[in-house]
Formats: sequence, C-alpha cells, structure tokens
Amino acid sequence: MNASFLSILRQIPTLFRHTVSLAWHADPWALVVVAVAQLGQAAATAFGLLATNRVLVSLFAAGPTADRVREALPSLLWVAAASAFAATLRAVSFAATGRLGPKVERLAGLSMMEQVIRVEMEHIERSDFHAALDSGQHGQTAARRLIEHTLGIVEALMALIAVSGVLAVLHPVLLPLLVAVVVPKAWGTVRAARRTYESVQIWLEHVRQQGALRRLLISQRAAPELRVHGAGPFLLDQFDQMAAQAADEQTRLAHLEARTELATSALSGLTAGATYAVLGWLLTHGQLPLAAGATAALALTSGTAGLRRMVTHIHHLYEQSLFMNDLIRAREEARRRAIPATGAPVPEPPEVIAFDRVTFRYPERAAPALDDVSLTIRKGQVVALVGANGSGKTTLSKLLAGLYLPTSGTVSWDGTDLRALRRDDVFAHVALVLQNFKQWPFTARANVAISRPDAIHDTARLDAAAAYADAHSVLADLPHGWDTLCEKGYEGGVDLSGGQWQRVALARAYFRDADILICDEPTSSMDPAAEIDAFHKIRALASKDQTIVLVTHRLHSVKEADVIYVLDEGRLVEHGDFATLMSADGPQVFRRLFELQSHQYRTDTLDGVPAQRIRSRDAMPDQSPAAGTTG
Repeated sequence: MNASFLSILRQIPTLFRHTVSLAWHADPWALVVVAVAQLGQAAATAFGLLATNRVLVSLFAAGPTADRVREALPSLLWVAAASAFAATLRAVSFAATGRLGPKVERLAGLSMMEQVIRVEMEHIERSDFHAALDSGQHGQTAARRLIEHTLGIVEALMALIAVSGVLAVLHPVLLPLLVAVVVPKAWGTVRAARRTYESVQIWLEHVRQQGALRRLLISQRAAPELRVHGAGPFLLDQFDQMAAQAADEQTRLAHLEARTELATSALSGLTAGATYAVLGWLLTHGQLPLAAGATAALALTSGTAGLRRMVTHIHHLYEQSLFMNDLIRAREEARRRAIPATGAPVPEPPEVIAFDRVTFRYPERAAPALDDVSLTIRKGQVVALVGANGSGKTTLSKLLAGLYLPTSGTVSWDGTDLRALRRDDVFAHVALVLQNFKQWPFTARANVAISRPDAIHDTARLDAAAAYADAHSVLADLPHGWDTLCEKGYEGGVDLSGGQWQRVALARAYFRDADILICDEPTSSMDPAAEIDAFHKIRALASKDQTIVLVTHRLHSVKEADVIYVLDEGRLVEHGDFATLMSADGPQVFRRLFELQSHQYRTDTLDGVPAQRIRSRDAMPDQSPAAGTTG
C-alpha cells in the first residue's frame, strides 16, 4: 500500500471529486449550503484577523489610553461581528453536513447491495466473494466520513488561505514557518493511517468469525443446545480468546501510535520554537511593528491549528478512502458476477424443459455434483427427484430454476439454452419450497406475500393461499393474525413450530402462483396426516397445468408422480413411473430404496430390531439382581 504523504496529496483531487460527486447525488442542496457556509467562514476569518490588526495598531499607538480604546472600539465591533458571523455559518454548515452524511451513507450502501442481490448463486457461495463483501461493508460508514473529512479539509483550507493572506501582508517569511510546524504531524498521521488500514485487512476474517460466534451466543435457535449440551461455556471461551487477540492487536496499534505521537510532537515543538524565535528576531530588529507582530502571533497560532486540522482531516480522508475503495471494488465484483439482465424474453411457461448431458461442479470442489445428466420435464407433469443424500437432487432442482448454470451441457426451455434466456423471466415462472426455506423475521403477511411483494395487501389472495396450505389454523393461534411478527426475539413476536413454518412456506408458493413449482422436502416437519394432505394438494396443482417438481426422501409420496428420476452420486441411474420402477426389470435402485424405507414401518419391526427381541429387552428391568441386573 502506497501511503507516503506525497502520494496522499497526489490523490486528494481524485478523492475530492469522488466525494463531491457522491454528495451531489445524495443531496445537492445541502452540498451547496455547506460550500457557501465554508466560503463565508473563510472570509469571516480573514476579515477578523485584519480587524484584530487594526485594534492592535490603535492600542499600541501613542496617546492617552482612553483615546486609544475609543479609536480601537469600531474595529473591536467588527471583530465581534466577524466572530458571530463565522459562528452562525459554522452552525449552518454543521446542520447541512448532518443532513448530508446519512444520505451519503445510505446511497453508498444501497449502491453495493443493489448489485449484490443479483449475483449468481455460485459466487454467493464463494469465500473470496464474501471476503470482498465484508471488506466493502466498512465503505458504507466510510462514505459518510469521507464527506465529513472532505468538508473539514475545505474549511481548514479556506481558513488557512485567509491566514496565509494576512501573514503575507505582514511579512512573507512567516508563510514557510507556518508549514514547517505541521510537517512532522503530517508524517505521523500518514503512518497511523497505513497501520490502521493494514490491520483491518489482516484481521478481517478474524472479525467475521468473532461476529459469527457473537450471533450464536445470542441465537434463539442455538439456545437449546447451548444450555442442554453445555456448549455455551465452550463457545464463550472461543469468543473470549478471539476478543483477547483483537484487544492485543488494538494495544499494539496504540503503543505504536503513542511512540509516533511522541516523536512528531517533539519535532513540532522544535519547529514551533524556531518559528517564534524568527518572529522575535523580526520584532527586535525592526523588521516588523509590534502590532503586526502581535497579529502575526495570533495568525500563526490560528494557522497552525488550522493546518493541523487539515492534516488530520487529510489523514482520515485517506484512511476512509481506502475503505471506500473496498466498497467500490466489492460493488464492481458484484456487478462482474451478476446475473445478466439481457437475453431472450420468456413470456410463456415452457412446454418442455430438457437437460442434455448436464454436468455441474461447485467451486472449490473436485467431484461434480451432477455428472452427464439428461432428462425431460413436460408442462403439467408431476416429476419426482429421488435418491440418497448427496445424490444431486437439490442441485438439479436449482439448475432447473435457473439459480445455477451448468458447468457443461445445456438446460433448455423449449429448445433455447437457459444461458440465452432473460433470467428474470425464467425466475418469474418459478416458485420454490426449499428444504431450508427462509423463515423471514417479518409478519405472517409478509412471510407469505414476499413471493409477490406487489400484492402484499391483496387479502383475498392471502386468504386463498392460507386455505390451500391449511394455514388458517396457524393464523388463528397468532395474537394479531396476519400482522403478527414471526420472530420471538422482538416485542410482540411469536415463534412458529417447524410444521407451522412449512404451511407458511406452502402458502408462500401458492401465493406466487407460478407455472413451475419446485418442492424440496416440503413436508419434513409435518405429522403424517398433514403430510399426506399436503402432498395431495401439491399433486392437485398439476391439474391447473402447473409443473410440479418434487424432491423428497419420502418415497411413498411419489407413487402418483408421472415420472420419477432416480439419482445416485450425481448420475441419473433410472427413471419411469412408480409401477415401472417397482418391476423386476432394470437396475432396481428405486425398488431397493422403497423396500428399505417401507421396512421401517412394518408393525413387527422397530428400527430394524425384531419385536420379540424388544419385548425381551423391555422385560430385563424386572429381573432380579442375581440374574445380572442392577434393578
């Protein structure tokens, strides 16, 4: 990282242009008000110093004291007026900056997030992209601080110009002395900026992990195991260790900054001493009148303070610009990895979706999740995807929805490669009920209507979705019905059971009213009766020309599917209807899985253990100690 003071100065114009552009887009009126106020303050400062010089000239003149005070009085009034005017403009500038800052921060964050929500799924799951996003998060607050520090530089610069003009009038040699006082401080602030930024980048992953532990410690879902399994002290110990490491890093930075501050303060003290020695020499050798010397002392004090403020603002501007650049990089990375907004339109649902020798490999994984898979899904069919865990069912369903693109091969809609279609149109035809569907911390209404947010106030549509999913019983138990917050950690919030959440998810899919419904283990938390009813309702949707894709381990639920595709380790091993797959011909993978699962439900067997053996074991506690039991 190039962070010399000269390199910072060279980048100031670019940083200034970028910041002003951001502020102009956020609130041009507030920016104009701040600029005018800064100029007015500079003018008031220069005028005040010149008026002060007139006061001193009057006071140091010959004659009675009363006469000298009377002569100085008008200038004193001008000094007071300039001070009051500058104070008023500072208040105006402060108010306008307070209005501008939050808007800039909001705009910066929004500019990144509007790109992030369009990133391809495979990139969302990559660690390098998440690292870029986490680094970019600092840029949101940095944008606001950029505005504050840029305006601080402008204010200090204007004041410095005013002071420099006064000093130039008094004696030109005073100008370089003013700069010399601040150079050591400038060097120290640059070193501090470099160390801070480098530390943040090195410790970024550490901060992410510490934040994850903090969320787990207060998580409602993690709370049961934290208590029953005693995991709380273990996680707390990990959190404390990470916090201690972070504290050590902050201590290290503080010690380095203290040493730098001591060195720069010593150098600044020496240069300040030299400056006032020169001023004294000018006075004693008649190069400067006494009144002018007093004014110069005030101007040097004011100018030195202004220069130090400007250097501090430059330091912080540069530091925050590094974080702002991280946000810009994250935004550009998101734009580069985004789902294309172009492509052929898809106005109608497809008659046929075809997978042709599709292979898909997740980033950073050697083995493919899908390997040379070919299959066909027709409009209005009920299609089941079955297989053991890790067989590729869920991955296939996400390729079908357009969330992933194949590594090789093609997924086509009515003969057109998915890559060539406008993906937003593809998504518009799809509804999802995923196994790990999102339980939004919103109201029940929003949890259902989030699949079609523009219809959130369509009560008739909401009621129809609730009736379809049999969610009216869930709503009846909620204290505020549709407007109940479904998150227990907030005031008025409630917690739903797993089965209740799945009814909400089914209602969400129905509310979306899409042409293709993909259900991934949609009833895993329901009781058997509710599960059977839910599958009947999902199957009935096909009668309305909806295409149903069912991903499930519950093989008894796919008996009525038009076609069943059986996957094993990413490959399609057999397909057909239920009767075909249960016949004696073919690989019989499905038949073995079905019989193994059915075996679990036989009345004379429990978990694969014969009932007679269970009864014998149950009788053991009644045996006497002599028979080898402890009673």
